[in-house]
Amino acid sequence: MPRSSGLTERISRRKVGPAMMLSLARRLALFLAAALTLGLVSCSSVPSKPYDCKAYRPANPSAVQIKVSLSNSMVYVVEGNRLLLATATTIGTPENPTPKGHFKVFQKIADKRSNTYGFHASSDAIRPGTRAQTPSGSRYVGYPMPYWVEFSPGYGFHAGCVWPMPRSHGCLRIHKNVAPKFFELAREGTPVYIADHQPEDQTAGRNVPRPTDYADPDPPASFLISDQYFAQLPRAFFEEAPAPLLP
Repeated sequence: MPRSSGLTERISRRKVGPAMMLSLARRLALFLAAALTLGLVSCSSVPSKPYDCKAYRPANPSAVQIKVSLSNSMVYVVEGNRLLLATATTIGTPENPTPKGHFKVFQKIADKRSNTYGFHASSDAIRPGTRAQTPSGSRYVGYPMPYWVEFSPGYGFHAGCVWPMPRSHGCLRIHKNVAPKFFELAREGTPVYIADHQPEDQTAGRNVPRPTDYADPDPPASFLISDQYFAQLPRAFFEEAPAPLLP
């Protein structure tokens, strides 16, 4: 950055008092703000806090309910009037919508792989593809969909990239740091209510943070098709305090 380098060179050639230091600091701040606005420098090198959401263990697991707001792209796990978990989700596109209605969890698979989308692995290459198009001499390995919680045939919650717009084939994606908590809270038989809106949208769902790492690149395909992919996933961690009351 020529301008900031020149400014630093001029500083080194003369004595600088407190007033001048304050003036120079302001000038540098203004320069950096303008550079960020114009895209001359990037904040991508500044580490951001990994996405996460607090989760609480239920007092009565059989009383847990899962609510999904399609308009707010949110998942709420509640136990009576207590909020166990609220987290952002990615819903299905208009062409492949997430089904609405009342359902029940009927299957959970921690190390689930897609039955449709994945990779064609051979001795010399690993290429993306569908199961139906697997060429001769290759084996199909499904794309990992960890912490799968199925509520309707072919539809479920699972860990994945949580985009801020509809992007899935109808499933509900939950951030990988939150998915293990959700997986532990859901049981076979847990009710699932999916609608355009939920009452919690106006209270617990108003200020929930949303992931910003949705566009991060995937790990190498060789890692995605390996068992090590599931072994490195985070485990569930719950708060020690009682779950907060819903507003």
